[in-house]
Amino acid sequence: RCIGMGGDKLMPEVSGLREDTPKGKAISDSRREIFKQKYLPRVKAFPGARDLVAALKNRGLTLVAASSAKKDELKPLLAIAGADDLLDAATSSDDAEESKPDPDIVQAALKQAKARPEHAIMIGDTPYDVEAAARAGVRVIAFRSGGWNDPDLKGAVAIYDGPADLLAHLSESPLA
Repeated sequence: RCIGMGGDKLMPEVSGLREDTPKGKAISDSRREIFKQKYLPRVKAFPGARDLVAALKNRGLTLVAASSAKKDELKPLLAIAGADDLLDAATSSDDAEESKPDPDIVQAALKQAKARPEHAIMIGDTPYDVEAAARAGVRVIAFRSGGWNDPDLKGAVAIYDGPADLLAHLSESPLA
């Protein structure tokens, strides 16, 4: 269950190789190409993803994606989710020294949003998101749609099944 952990942490954890070594770079480049060619075309948005982002945008919130994905992977993922034209900005692993669970990407998103941590709420679907938000001083709403159970998402201010569930309960959520 390391899918939410950034590649800069995952590769050394499972192989002992760092991404900045020649062999690590070759593995990382191969992974990226396999993902783009084999898996990205089959990725589907969670139900309600675009509708949730649109509802939050209609409330006047500043919306910034904070992803451990590389920038060239993030753009098509946001397009698949239908959120690319609704976001104010997006930050990727290219904008941070360290990936989640380190807070760097969350802090980059805060900077893009020109927001203070206490005025922000992050939505995530992994324990790494919850930890990164907490380390950045940001409250987090968690989604079970990432495959994690409630105990794994401990520290979130609220937990929902996914975007459609949060959208259905938006008026009683921490975003109200």
